[in-house]
Amino acid sequence: MTAERWEPDAFKARVDAVLRDFTADEADQLAAIDPALTPVAAQLEAAVADGKRLRAAFCYWGWRAAGGPDSDALLRAAAAMELVHAAAVVHDDLIDESPLRHGRPTTQVALRSAVRGRPRAAGAARSLAMLVGDLLMSLAGQLFATSGLPAAYLGRARPLWAALARELIAGECLEILHTGDVPDTSRALKVVRYKTAKYTVEQPLLIGGALAGAGERLRLGYSGYGLPLGEAFQLRDDLLGLFGDPARTGKADADDVRGRRPTALLAETWRLASPEQREQLGELLGRRHDKDGVALGAVRDLMGALKAPDRIEALIATRVDDALDALHRLNAPAPATAALDALAHSATARLY
Repeated sequence: MTAERWEPDAFKARVDAVLRDFTADEADQLAAIDPALTPVAAQLEAAVADGKRLRAAFCYWGWRAAGGPDSDALLRAAAAMELVHAAAVVHDDLIDESPLRHGRPTTQVALRSAVRGRPRAAGAARSLAMLVGDLLMSLAGQLFATSGLPAAYLGRARPLWAALARELIAGECLEILHTGDVPDTSRALKVVRYKTAKYTVEQPLLIGGALAGAGERLRLGYSGYGLPLGEAFQLRDDLLGLFGDPARTGKADADDVRGRRPTALLAETWRLASPEQREQLGELLGRRHDKDGVALGAVRDLMGALKAPDRIEALIATRVDDALDALHRLNAPAPATAALDALAHSATARLY
């Protein structure tokens, strides 16, 4: 990636290298404490092995749009956003009891081999996974603080780190608290905003901007772009979670339905359904076992008949338009505008 041209693959390679080296060193230090910790240490590295690196990209371009130059120190700070994401993924998979992520066993499943034959082995593996997630969040702060940026720059972003953690946890808690409730679109969209949108787009942009000393107008513009785009990103994820190809998404396609999670897709289906269809949907969602996928297929058919996916597509399109309108009012440097425009499309027009 040059200083003036957005090259996603080159940027991803730079971020991957930072994360690979940083987590490898941390994993070695953890395993050196006791050989029994080796499988736990391996999961630190596994947690950052994959990813689109969108959060790092938004942080980077938040810095660049505020006038900051290309910088290896800034790249390390931006890579810390990916450790926040890795921690959130480990915890989210644990909460949702998801078996797969990126086509591989999730952390709590992978760690079962470390406690096989022990009392309450499944619970022990879940506990180990929880601690891996906790350590990843701690390491995110460590990588950020040791990025090499001046202390004064880091100090400007410190309040945003607190907000990022608070809002991310709030979103996770709201999802848990509303799981199994009567589906409600406004409530589902609030979960989307706090669980994903803010820490995926808005907060990385704001942190990058704060590091570079962005003014109030630019910060407001970042939120105007970042919030609707982050919501569109998660709405696309919800659609892919149920209608995408698991071979490409790398996740189990029944998790949201079987978990009765408060997604906007389910809420819109409920809103559009007749009383008879709601009764049918409630019965399908209430099935404890659906190994043959009959109930899941029936839910998909009902959603399609009610055109609920089309409604979610419309919500995505509106939010992308709002984000791009906000972006082009920023009057940011041309390379930053071009990169953020491309990121808006790649984050929402995707198949995995």
